[in-house]
Parts: sequence; C-alpha cells; structure tokens
Amino acid sequence: MIPLPDYPQGRDLLRDKVVLVTAAAGTGIGSAVARRSLEEGAKVVLSDRHERRLGETRDALAELGEVHAVPCDVTDEGQVGALVDGAVDRFGRIDVLINNAGLGGSASILDMTDDQWSSVLDVTLNGTFRVTRAVLRRFVEQGGGGAVVNNASVIGWRAQGEQAHYAAAKAGVMALTRSAAVDVAGHGIRVNAVSPSLAMHPFLAKVTSDELLDELTGREVSGRAAQPWEVANVMVFLASDYASYLTGEVISVSSQHA
Repeated sequence: MIPLPDYPQGRDLLRDKVVLVTAAAGTGIGSAVARRSLEEGAKVVLSDRHERRLGETRDALAELGEVHAVPCDVTDEGQVGALVDGAVDRFGRIDVLINNAGLGGSASILDMTDDQWSSVLDVTLNGTFRVTRAVLRRFVEQGGGGAVVNNASVIGWRAQGEQAHYAAAKAGVMALTRSAAVDVAGHGIRVNAVSPSLAMHPFLAKVTSDELLDELTGREVSGRAAQPWEVANVMVFLASDYASYLTGEVISVSSQHA
C-alpha cells in the first residue's frame, strides 16, 4: 500500500477569494474542500440542504477563517438564487464555485423506477447546472473572471453495476463542464471538473457494503482509498491561478488500474 502523505500546509493559493461550496456539510469531499480553501486564504460560503450538519460544519471551520453558511436544496431554483444572493450580500462577490452536490443509490436497470432515476439526475446533474448557471451569470455581472470546479466521478467513464442513474448523471456533469467552458471562455471564466474514484469517509462507509468497498479498493494501485482532502487538493489547484490555462478539462483523481 502507498502510505498516506502528510497533510499539506496552506500556501495562500486562494488568498482573498470568495469560494462557494455546495453539499459542504458532513465529512466528505465538500467539507474537505471548504477546509482546504480556508487554509489557502479564502473566505468560504458553505451550503447544504441539511441545516443541522451545515451549522455544525460552519462552527467547526470558523476558527480557520471567515465562513458563512446558507441552506440550499439544489433542486429548487429559488433556493439556488437565494444562495448566490446570500454569498454576495455577505462578501460582496463570488470568485470560485465548487459544485459538490450529488445523490447516489444502487439499483439494477431492470428494477430502477422513474423516481429513482429522476431524483439522482435532478440533484447530481440538474443541480450542478442550476448552481453553475446562477454563478456564471454573477461572474459576468462582476466583469468576468472566476472559476467553477465540478465534482464528477470515474463512474462517468467506467461501468459499474447498479449505477446507471449515477453514471449517466456524472457523465452529464463532464459534458456540462466542457460545453459551459466554451460558452464563458470569452469572459475569462474557467470551468473544470475532477473525477474521483474512491474517497473514503464515514458516510460512504455507512451506506456501502464492506464487500463493495473491498472490491473498489482492490482496483486502486495505491492499495487504499483517497482521503477527501486529497481530492480537495486538486479542486483547490483548479480553482487557483496555477490552473490559469486549464478550462473544459476533467481531471481524474484516481489510482485505478488502466
């Protein structure tokens, strides 16, 4: 097994930028990228539909810098608009959007219902579209510039049983990323995505069988799952000026066998 590296120190990669993160409550990639953004000098707006966990996450991160929390269900366009307005009201602008909201589930295509299909697509793909559209409009109003980083998945590229809805949604996020990047390139706005394979956190362990986790871990040449902060590091890079020439790209954050 490749050992876990030391947790990196902040280098001010996002100094004074305002970063908006969806699905930021809890213990997964969203809260990890919010923490890393703060450690890199950003002001952060947290969002999630789970208000209690959102408040707990805000309180836990407050010692690292300026944090504001706005509850939002990304399936509701009105709430998305209120989220963007709330971020601007608090900090005056938005510089970076991290789209992390997603909904999973397992069902064979033979048994999958319309409701199962639609609920996953509405959060994971449509929600990413709604928030991206709202923030891109704000970027243009601000005079251009800004970065969007979407959370996709290797499942958007590679087959996995009982994941037709999630795979379709994440493949859609990849296509949305590429096309949106072309639409806004003239405004100096960048749109990219990460495609993680397996990032381990307590919630994932709770909803996934040990057998499946062992199978997925076995696909990683590192011999272990990623930590959420390892995925967050790549998202921070894409949000930063170090990625100034990257747009319309989907970066695999994975150690899976080719």
